[in-house]
Amino acid sequence: MATYLDRILVAHRDAAARDERPLGALVDEARIRPTCRGFAAALAARPDGEPAVIAEVKRRSPSKGELGGDLDPAEVAAEYAEGGAACLSVLTDREFFGGSPDDLAAARAAVGIPVIRKDFTVSAHDVCDARLMGADAVLLIAAALDDAELADFHALAVDVGLDALVEVHDEPELERALAVGATLVGVNQRDLVTFEVDTARALRMAPVMPDGVVRVAESGVRCPDDARALVDAGYHALLVGESVVTSGDRAAAVRSLRRCTQVG
Repeated sequence: MATYLDRILVAHRDAAARDERPLGALVDEARIRPTCRGFAAALAARPDGEPAVIAEVKRRSPSKGELGGDLDPAEVAAEYAEGGAACLSVLTDREFFGGSPDDLAAARAAVGIPVIRKDFTVSAHDVCDARLMGADAVLLIAAALDDAELADFHALAVDVGLDALVEVHDEPELERALAVGATLVGVNQRDLVTFEVDTARALRMAPVMPDGVVRVAESGVRCPDDARALVDAGYHALLVGESVVTSGDRAAAVRSLRRCTQVG
């Protein structure tokens, strides 16, 4: 039986195989775009003891269904910024998450903070497209890429001025991320095969995350207690989607995660 990840990757790789745009022209165009806002720098600049929050504009999930299908990305982005989010994450996958490049453009135009394109990057064209649609960073999922792709896409992201968040799930994937020179690494607590969340995964991975890497915990952050445990374990930033996008007060939800170390 095909998993969520299998179906998503097949769809994205099929689309990439049909993309006949000349890569060289895309790279040249991406290189001359205005300077990015500095995604990794915004995460590293957080106040001492306070996590940087990457708040996600997310309409739906393959496992949870609709989360905010009719949301206004600019309005949501503004609410997140009001709550003190350091960065935004915007889903641009249409088929499985209901997102679009238009969502990213609208969210970024509404605020002054950096934005990562959250999608399943499977080609060099995808990396360039992230830059061309206005993203400040691109997501590279180790589980979705072979070693050559991970190295090539990471190098291309740097070349065109993007930060690259390399997402891992275990120690072997972390080794692969470090081997390509990743300095921004996320540990996703969501299993991309089952889409179930293991809320202890990031805590288990924390001791092997090296110094000099901006560390991001992704998924499964539901409350200040979750956030505080991850900060105590050594994470600089938290990428949070469902719990903030579905909140009745998104600004307050982001603010409570930022101030998690003040709780209790």
